[in-house]
Amino acid sequence: MLSLPPGLDPDLLRSFVLIAEGSSVTRAAQRVGRTQSAVSMQMRRLEEVLGHPLLVRGPRGFSLTAQGAWLLDRARPWLAMHDEIVANFRMPEVTGRVRLGSPDDYVLLWLPDILARFAESHPAAELEVVCAPSTELLERLERDELDLSIYSAGNELRAGDVGVPLWRGPLHWVGPSAHAVHRQTPLRLSLASNTCTWRRAATEALDMAGLPWRVTYSSSAQMGTHAVVLAGLAITVGLAAPLPPGLRVLGEADGLPPLPEFEIALAQRAETPAAVALGRHIIDSFRHEPGGLPNRAC
Repeated sequence: MLSLPPGLDPDLLRSFVLIAEGSSVTRAAQRVGRTQSAVSMQMRRLEEVLGHPLLVRGPRGFSLTAQGAWLLDRARPWLAMHDEIVANFRMPEVTGRVRLGSPDDYVLLWLPDILARFAESHPAAELEVVCAPSTELLERLERDELDLSIYSAGNELRAGDVGVPLWRGPLHWVGPSAHAVHRQTPLRLSLASNTCTWRRAATEALDMAGLPWRVTYSSSAQMGTHAVVLAGLAITVGLAAPLPPGLRVLGEADGLPPLPEFEIALAQRAETPAAVALGRHIIDSFRHEPGGLPNRAC
């Protein structure tokens, strides 16, 4: 665990993190409810306590020194733990049922740690998890069948209906380790429905590269697309890890075009104490993941 100098005020670290993430003392001051001069004084105090400059003003705002970058990486998890400890003892016990939706693509990669920490922080809350494609989850959210849902951005039901960004990273082609099905023409694909953003990204990339393709297998779940790929019948798209044994990431060396980055977001409708607590927990958890996006209010 990070050992901080004695007497280091968490408020100093919080203001520092907000400035580092937004490159602005003004925005940081608005977030913490202080004046700009007060936050500037906090930064001078923090640099005095640590004995090193942390921020450098430039034409586009503040940037981090080497010591500042080192501190930022450690201040984020330390503050998350600090806030969790304080919330556990100060906030009233969170009870009731909360219904969370998530595509199965993200379940094994992110949910186990998120759910374990939420259950530890709020043992009296009852959690129900529903796995389905992003479009179906958002529809169920609209029908009040879910309280909040993680989903792949780009599947929004209405223009302007944008959730809280959680994570951004690359898509990858995925094929079988023991077969060269990616060398066949036309390229055989195992993808989700026509509304899936991953499917659109894959087919548009192939069209731009002038590569013929056809979708020979469809599945609403990642496990289904992986089963077809493991059989050597097609390739698919997905995250680089974790991949089941027998699958591998394919790329330009295999004759395939690059795929774009995609974004994961959180949509929330219910404002019950349990739903609000879980939403904040998910945002904070993703914020500390590689590729996690800056924390924003849900």
